[in-house]
Amino acid sequence: MSLTLGGFGSAVRSNLVAVFQTNLAWATLLDVGPPDDGPHRLHDRLAHALRTAIRNGRLAEGAAVPPSRALAEELGCSRWVVTEAYGQLIAEGYLSARVGSATRVSWSPDTAPPRPRAQRTPPRPPIRYDLAPGLPDLRAFPRRRWADAVRAVTGSAVHYDLGLPDPAGHAVLRTTVAQYLRRSRGADAHTASVSVCAGVTDGLVRTCRALRAEGLADLAVEHPGWGRLRDAATSAGLRVHPVPVDHDGLHVDDLARTPARAVVVGAAHQFPTGTVLSPARRARLVRWAREVHGFVIEDDYDAEFRYDHHPVAVMQGMDPSRVFLLGSVSKTLSPALGLGWLVAPATMSPALRAANLVAAAPPVLDQLALATFIDRGWYDAHLRAARRRFRSRRDLLIRTLGAQVPEGRVSGTAAGLHILLHLPVGADTRGAVRAAAAAGLHLADLDDYRVHRPAEPTLVLGYGNISDTEIPPAVALLREALRSPTAPPPTRTAQLSHDDR
Repeated sequence: MSLTLGGFGSAVRSNLVAVFQTNLAWATLLDVGPPDDGPHRLHDRLAHALRTAIRNGRLAEGAAVPPSRALAEELGCSRWVVTEAYGQLIAEGYLSARVGSATRVSWSPDTAPPRPRAQRTPPRPPIRYDLAPGLPDLRAFPRRRWADAVRAVTGSAVHYDLGLPDPAGHAVLRTTVAQYLRRSRGADAHTASVSVCAGVTDGLVRTCRALRAEGLADLAVEHPGWGRLRDAATSAGLRVHPVPVDHDGLHVDDLARTPARAVVVGAAHQFPTGTVLSPARRARLVRWAREVHGFVIEDDYDAEFRYDHHPVAVMQGMDPSRVFLLGSVSKTLSPALGLGWLVAPATMSPALRAANLVAAAPPVLDQLALATFIDRGWYDAHLRAARRRFRSRRDLLIRTLGAQVPEGRVSGTAAGLHILLHLPVGADTRGAVRAAAAAGLHLADLDDYRVHRPAEPTLVLGYGNISDTEIPPAVALLREALRSPTAPPPTRTAQLSHDDR
């Protein structure tokens, strides 16, 4: 039973004019509980509700509570119930009463004894320079054109677009994404095969649930690899099997020795090693999927950024009946948009729908805005400008590292938004990350993406979310951190803070 103090009838109010001239708590909501809650009597429940309202400050010190007769009438109980509750609170010091005056609140949180303060974690130093992987150039987000797209679809959307969204995504965006993937990524995609999701992680969770429902219990992932892929698989009930990666990409022969019949692979640009799956291994991986009647889940997270030649086409086009394709705009526009896509084999579409009955698509207006942004050519223009900017920035970072950290060795395909910096044996990369964090520099250790600590210490350096002018001072801080890794441990790892696809 809930009660709003002051919600009395007009007949009662006419008798309380004098009381209304004081500081009354007429708008305070009391929850006195259900009438059939066992041994708890009504006056006990009323006392508890009033005590709670006083303790949390909803009934302020000095506020008058309703006269016992009026409150009893509102509750539909005897006046004795109210006087008993008031008497209990007066005895406890929460209320005070004087003859000829209203009963008032005599306690407040400010007058209560101070609670012991919880131990506070020292605040992290602010990030001055960001060399951690995972983010695009947020300064370059196309605000004006995105706002134009949102404004356009808000004005042109028909009324039924504003109703309950299709769980698979709006047909307009699904069609636009299918066309974009066919022309730019060599995919075999159609409106019916595309689902709109909140990003790669969301798409992978949906896929893993569908695979689990189809009887697959094991999933292989690349090692080293992105931790959230493993988390997504285990959350869907799958057992995860790490498979090593070398300069040609995933070891398909090692994959064949696992019980997995599905694998997640970054074919165009593996994270974090930066390798590209070789043509021979692409063909071998597709054959493996056919042989085991399994599936390849292709994570196409930043494949639009290739700087030495055109981006490699997706594997999904080689066998759309065995390859899922995951993508998003998190690395091209911003992860804050929460927009991605999943292209599924036709035979798996029913399983996807059945296994993800409560999966929600992103907001419809955002979906329509992305479709407009792509259809008007703004997305392609943004990608062209971003490729030029990132190619130049990558070159600058490599040159600066060569001059200031000559003991390091850079690796990684000329693609994506990160490189690897290999350091001499014995270098304390974990200590360097801590020291850099204390100086305001955000770094990532390759160990954060491995199951076992490697023999060669390596840092993963991102260049997406840093300006060209910031690179020289950032690398100077990196050099100092490598020489004196003495900072206290950070509260979070670089991987957890940025890797959101």
